[in-house]
Amino acid sequence: MPKFTPLNSETVQRAPQWKRLSEELREAVTVVSQVLPFRTNQYVLDELIDWDNVPDDPIFRLTFPHRTMLVDADYTALRDTIASGDEVATALRVRRLRARMNPHPAGQQTHNVPELDGEEVPGIQHKYAGTVLFFPKAGQTCHAYCTFCFRWPQFVGDDQSAFAAKDTEGLTSYLARHHEVTDVLITGGDPLIMRSCTLARYLEPLLEPGFEHIQTIRLGTKSLSYWPQRFVTDRDADDLLRLFDRVVASGKHLAVMGHYSHPAEIRPEIARTALKRVLATGAVVRMQSPVLRHVNDDPAVWRELWSTGVRLGAVPYYLFVERDTGARNYFELPLVRAYEIFREAYRSVSGLARTVRGPSMSAHPGKVLIDGTPTIRGERVFALQFLQGRDSDWVRRPFYAAYDPAATWFDQLTPAFGEKEFFFTGQAPDRPSAQTTDQEPDPLGVLS
Repeated sequence: MPKFTPLNSETVQRAPQWKRLSEELREAVTVVSQVLPFRTNQYVLDELIDWDNVPDDPIFRLTFPHRTMLVDADYTALRDTIASGDEVATALRVRRLRARMNPHPAGQQTHNVPELDGEEVPGIQHKYAGTVLFFPKAGQTCHAYCTFCFRWPQFVGDDQSAFAAKDTEGLTSYLARHHEVTDVLITGGDPLIMRSCTLARYLEPLLEPGFEHIQTIRLGTKSLSYWPQRFVTDRDADDLLRLFDRVVASGKHLAVMGHYSHPAEIRPEIARTALKRVLATGAVVRMQSPVLRHVNDDPAVWRELWSTGVRLGAVPYYLFVERDTGARNYFELPLVRAYEIFREAYRSVSGLARTVRGPSMSAHPGKVLIDGTPTIRGERVFALQFLQGRDSDWVRRPFYAAYDPAATWFDQLTPAFGEKEFFFTGQAPDRPSAQTTDQEPDPLGVLS
């Protein structure tokens, strides 16, 4: 039975694959991982990366740091500072680089943290009315780190940048007053890094009387890709699946939000076995990922991923635009290219795979869908709409931005047709209301 052993920038050097890397690649791992967190494991190295195709292998790009994730001047300065042996100067330079990388995009710390009785509730984010995100302290790492991850500040050892809750007391107190919340997303990090007994301590309170309005429990995880042994051969794999059974038997919908970025992650037999075992509990697995330069910026990749997922019983859910944080310049694509990739892939799959939505930008006002680039009144535009909004009245209201072939993120767009501002500008609430609500639950999940 393989045992999960994480590998960082130092311990990965003991893996046999390390010797296959050029000096330049080895140096990049050492230098860039000082700024952006690096973690992998032997399964990723042995089963997911094609070492004959390094550095262009997509999973290698997805998990290993690369020199051009930092601009050349920053990379050179950091490399030389590390070489000098001055740890204080290195730490200061790293801190400055991280601060310039927009570590908390879309109001994560300023607008999404709810209050209860005038106090912020730790380890919780509440951006959309129907869904609360919960960050258990024991789940604030992953089996391996994606180099694009917008939650990278969770992993760099800065307590001021991390979201984490020691227990469910704050969560249950908050949910008891907010019956508009129908969905709780357990996220991180990765909650499935936890032992099953630990995860149960976070999930089981939500199954108790008084939380009937919580209809769906979501688990955001990359473990189906990076460590499928979690569901098959780990010592408590069966305990985990029995926990899933209990959640489903309680009448809750259990949604496992599987982060699949490339079909290579679902090709190994053990990855398919893991998926089948999860589905056998009655849970639903939904597939989501951003579209990323160097990794999956090819419609054929998405066609294979979605088609394979449907055949194995998973539901294609979201194609995101890479967020404006971390090594964004390395991964980002023009929005028009993201739309072209999505459309080409979407039109080449069956209707069962067309449950997927995208390209979607998780921006400060909400989830903004790019719905085409039509020409209206002689002006080419981006057709946009909110799939989710800080104000639910914004959802599915069409609006338009001036066409910009170079734009890579929502804040680079301007209103079309000479308008001075978008219809929602200045209307977003500062943070979720802390008051008890009389709003009815959302049984169809349309707010989710």
